[in-house]
Amino acid sequence: MNKNLETAIVGAGCFWCTEAVFQKVKGVEKVVSGYSGGTTPGEPSYSEICSGLSGYAEVIKITFDSSIISFEEILLIFMTTHDPTTLNKQGADRGTQYRSVIFYQNEKQAVISKKVMNEVSEIYEDPIVTEINPAATFYKAGIEHQNFYKENPELGYCSYVIIPKLNKLRQLHADKLK
Repeated sequence: MNKNLETAIVGAGCFWCTEAVFQKVKGVEKVVSGYSGGTTPGEPSYSEICSGLSGYAEVIKITFDSSIISFEEILLIFMTTHDPTTLNKQGADRGTQYRSVIFYQNEKQAVISKKVMNEVSEIYEDPIVTEINPAATFYKAGIEHQNFYKENPELGYCSYVIIPKLNKLRQLHADKLK
């Protein structure tokens, strides 16, 4: 068992996009799409999430090898491959379920999250609205939401929304790619 495995949970709009980005990053062992941070008791359904009333955000759970990539580097990729200045939306996706959020696992991650957010705020014209919250229960999304880009690269959403994020990843973080 690898003692260097850590977990990060982040939300950057639709989880399909964020999942596709982090599946390409060196040191990332696993990416799971799901939901976290909600107020509705019990495991939420996708339709409850889409209503925007459950309080849950679409997130990904990243398992990464910290001897290859640090939590700070994960957050730098996260903060520069989506727009952390738009409240409750990314592109055409709108609602609290699409908010920008970091769910930290421990105090060290909380401190690093604040540090990274402060550092990247200098590259954005508008204020960053990314939430930094303690980890909440993570619920795995249905199988149809896992590996979405890999399974559906021909879909219009993938062409128009995911590919530009992957291009941004290649442009800004080429040294971090598998």
